[in-house]
Amino acid sequence: MTRAEIFELVRDRLADILEIEPDQIKEGNSFADDLDADSLALIELVEALEEELAERTVGFRIEDEDLQDLKSVRDAVDYVHSKAGENS
Repeated sequence: MTRAEIFELVRDRLADILEIEPDQIKEGNSFADDLDADSLALIELVEALEEELAERTVGFRIEDEDLQDLKSVRDAVDYVHSKAGENS
């Protein structure tokens, strides 16, 4: 997957979870400060991404200890891009 495709996936899943329009989500947005996403929303996002990416990237998983490092949309996109790249 390209980085742009990953951003679209993260943005679309996050928009569904937060019940906002996808075009309101920018790569530089902080989950907590800009999008008012709480930890439950982030867990939902992780589960949605794992489910979606498991079909494309065998064994894709976001490690629990890595969650605390995901502070922005860009962090999530970078993380998924690096992990998906390892397994493809």
